[in-house]
Amino acid sequence: MLIDGHGRTVNYLRVSVTERCNFRCQYCMPEKPFSWVPKENLLSFEELFLFMKVAIDEGVTKIRITGGEPLLREDLDSFVKMIHDYKPDIDLALTTNAYLLPQTAQRLKDAGLKRLNISLDSLKPEIAHKIAQKDVLAQVLKGIDKALEVGLGVKINMVPLKGINDDEILDIMDYCKKRNIKVRFIEYMENRHANIDLRGMHGREILDKVKEKHTIHALGREGASPSFNYKIEDGYEFGLIDPHKHDFCENCNRIRLTAEGNLIPCLYFDEAMSIAKAVKEGDIEGASKVLAQVLKDKPKENRWSEDNPNEEDISTRAFYETGG
Repeated sequence: MLIDGHGRTVNYLRVSVTERCNFRCQYCMPEKPFSWVPKENLLSFEELFLFMKVAIDEGVTKIRITGGEPLLREDLDSFVKMIHDYKPDIDLALTTNAYLLPQTAQRLKDAGLKRLNISLDSLKPEIAHKIAQKDVLAQVLKGIDKALEVGLGVKINMVPLKGINDDEILDIMDYCKKRNIKVRFIEYMENRHANIDLRGMHGREILDKVKEKHTIHALGREGASPSFNYKIEDGYEFGLIDPHKHDFCENCNRIRLTAEGNLIPCLYFDEAMSIAKAVKEGDIEGASKVLAQVLKDKPKENRWSEDNPNEEDISTRAFYETGG
């Protein structure tokens, strides 16, 4: 069992397989040029998996593959199969923008993937284009349909932004409700790589939008999930991910591994330790020692403030390196 320095059980590993992305979303990497970490700097799937086996053997029961856009990594389904074959009952999921799902969903399902989290920030082509800086909506919707067709579990993530897509919160909810998909509204997470003019919606503002049409009942957090769940009058459930809230980190159960081998204890913090040398040398003991130190150093909470979310001390973490 993996325990951090604050007594919390860590059983969730998020693994970024690439920092590359085919979108340039305003809240993530709008100015990032199309230049990438050299392929030779990335850990191979076999090297990533060497560490992941250590983590699984020590108690990790949930793995999420992220990016960048993970579907840009060639032969991703073979990596999924490695993990599934090693521990078939592991909760194995992937976060994606869905653009490449029409041609990959079936292979991922066959390899053992169970679930997807898909970003969908607008149902209006022009707004989706404005956010992603690319004409993406039609292909994303095809990807969602394909994922549902092949039997993958799907959740939708939306980041409401003031003056951009804040009038679509109810529309996105209706779209998800019709397809029996859970939607999670995510407070915009300030970071220095995003468009500086963006203004996100506070959780209570998002809930106020939902209340314009629905009566809502708070259900609370489910285990260590970052999502606070709510139910509307007909029983449909949705979630709110609110990292500015004081209790957001209380039950944090996750650590993150980047494609270059940096093990990160907290999404917000820039501190990390590398397992690259250890896994390249097949040094299981060395990788285990790095894991133990990262768990010891894992902070109690992030630095986001509920009272002043636009404070100057915002994250320099590039979310495209770690996933959200």
